[in-house]
Amino acid sequence: MTVYTQQSMTNHHHADLSHLFGVIFETLHTWRARYRSRQELAQLTDRDFHDVGSSWSDFAYEASKPFWRA
Repeated sequence: MTVYTQQSMTNHHHADLSHLFGVIFETLHTWRARYRSRQELAQLTDRDFHDVGSSWSDFAYEASKPFWRA
């Protein structure tokens, strides 16, 4: 039989919350990076796409996706 003290239960609870906040932070960071990347992509001109050997239509799908989609 395992005996849990108040201290061990409290530490475990804080560890779970820390992990949860870490996951939430990473998700928000990823979403923000996607949002910024897609905003920048939407601002490129035909000349910019020509410089990399592509056209707007090649990137339109990616630029139109919502930030939460990979």
